Amino acid sequence: MNSSLTIRPIVQGDFHSWKPLWDGYNAFYGRSGPTSLPHEITRTTWLRFFNPIEPVFALVAENQGEMVGLTHYLFHRSTTRIEPVCYLQDLFTLSSKRGQGIGRALIQEVYVQAQLGGAKRVYWQTHTTNFAGRQLYDKVANHLGFIVYSHDV
Repeated sequence: MNSSLTIRPIVQGDFHSWKPLWDGYNAFYGRSGPTSLPHEITRTTWLRFFNPIEPVFALVAENQGEMVGLTHYLFHRSTTRIEPVCYLQDLFTLSSKRGQGIGRALIQEVYVQAQLGGAKRVYWQTHTTNFAGRQLYDKVANHLGFIVYSHDV
């Protein structure tokens, strides 16, 4: 990993650097062009990072002044734990920067923030076709075998 890599909380002035990463993340999962997220979702997501009553947080990775990665995470209650759990919802690194430890550094910082927030578990999900991501995830976490189901209402 490059020694000039910095992981830090997002700030209001980061929007124009964060947005291309957000768009890249969404495109990776097929949300681009006609299937893009509505602007209102992006706007609301951005505003939640700075709303003190929202349990949603963002970290960014910078390398030599360039924003090269992001992660979004949130805290929520669980019926199987007293303390909150941390859900790492989004993780993205510029494709040209993958394999340099940026994703790992972002995950590690989420672990730190989860501990500071009183959580003892961080979890996330990814698509089965995310082979590169899964190679990293298998090194930094345990796959518990769960399958995710979803239904929009």
